[in-house]
Order: sequence, then structure tokens, then C-alpha cells
Amino acid sequence: AGSYGFQAQPMAVPAGFVVPPVQNQPTMDGTIWMPIPPSIPNCPPGLEYLTQQIDQILIHQQLELLEILVGFETNNKYELKNALGQRVYFAVEDTDCLTRNCCGPSRPFSMRIIDNLGHEVITLQRPLRCSSCCCPCCLQELEVQAPPGTTVGYVAQNWHACLPKFTVQDEKRMDILKITGPCVVCSCCEDVHFEVKSVDETCSVGRISKQWTGFVKEMFTDADNFGISFPMDLDVKMKAVLIGACFLIDFMFFEHAGDKHQRAGVW
Repeated sequence: AGSYGFQAQPMAVPAGFVVPPVQNQPTMDGTIWMPIPPSIPNCPPGLEYLTQQIDQILIHQQLELLEILVGFETNNKYELKNALGQRVYFAVEDTDCLTRNCCGPSRPFSMRIIDNLGHEVITLQRPLRCSSCCCPCCLQELEVQAPPGTTVGYVAQNWHACLPKFTVQDEKRMDILKITGPCVVCSCCEDVHFEVKSVDETCSVGRISKQWTGFVKEMFTDADNFGISFPMDLDVKMKAVLIGACFLIDFMFFEHAGDKHQRAGVW
């Protein structure tokens, strides 16, 4: 984290994690944080960033040297940027060593999403669930909290024999959007698109895309790049839930580099 110019501040974050600088200034690698937006009535604190005419979020997973050299799974870290390349949030996984290395991509996790004031503004909670379509009674689910402790929505996997499908729900479990992926989730030499659709699935309103990052990086690391597009006027809470859906899709289909079954779309 030191390469990003982060400065430690007293706050409840995972052990060993340091928070970003409080000012909108370049970090050591030249990254610019998005300017701090003003407070907005009825908007969960920290989600004001998603109301600033944003219809696209780019997510870049950080390369971990320990994983590359010895294959030891570490907590994932991600940058979330807007279309201008300004960092909007920084996300860090919070799981213990045993869980990460025994459960692999199927592991339960907490993902803490931090703004440029060092505040945890979104928490993602993934319980341990089955990832096989052969067990329809215990499919994947992710809870999105904003702020931490206040649920704003869920991402629930739907059973389907061929396609990866998910439902985006609000805090009352009402269906808001659907997400449908390709029959074969393979990122070989091209992007993989998961379409965000209306509840009746008659029209597409957005997309979650796993971006092809090159043969070497795809084969030997699990550091992935994603793009999320959604309507500009989508409820800010649902924008946060779609960010959560992107992380769930990453873990389910793209997390384990070199796994031939995962790369072939077996889930």
C-alpha cells in the first residue's frame, strides 16, 4: 500500500491496511483521487461519488508479488476509478489466511470499500455458499451495506442449467435488475460481458465486462480488470449493488488464475 502514498489514520480497517490521503492530490504513482463531493440529502454517506454524473466505473485488481512468486493467496485489493481515470474508491478484502488458502475462490469474504477520506463507505458480505448449478438450494449471494451495517441491496445467483444469471435486489428483497452472462465464461483474447437487464429481461440497461489483459497476465495472475456501465440516473444504492455484483462475478469466474475448469466456464 505504501506505493500509493497512503497515510495511516485511526479507523476500523483490517489489520495491516493503511488508508488513502485526505486531500485530493496525486499519490506516489501519479493517481488522482476524484474530488470530494458535497453531502446530498437522503444519500448514504460516501455514495455521493456515484451521483456525480457517473455512468461507468473501472475496477483494477492490484498485482500481489507473493501470489505471483509462491502462489500464496493474499487479501485482494482493487482500485475503483471513474471514466476520467480518477480514483473513486479503494477496496480491500478482509478474510483470514486459512479461509483464503483453503477455500480458494469459493471463500466467504468481507470487502471493505474506502473513500478518499479513509472512511469505509460500502461493505460487501459474501457467505459461504455452493457455486455449482447442481445445488439450486444454496446458490451464491452477496449483501451490500452502505454505510456498513445498513443493507441497501443483494445480489442473488439464479439457477440455470447453462447461463450464469443473477438478480439485483433492494434492501427489501424486491427484484430491481437482472444480470446474464455468456454460456461459456472464457476470457481468451477477448472481453467477457455480463449484461445488466430490466427485471423482465426485455432490454439491456448496462453491462459488467471482464477485460482481456493479455496472455501472460491472464495465465499467471488472478489480477483482473472490469468495467461497469449503468444508467446515469440509476438509484445510487443500486449502483453500489452493481459494484458488489462485479466483485461476486470476479470471485466466481475469474479469481483462480491457471484453473482450466474456471477458464473453460465450469462453475
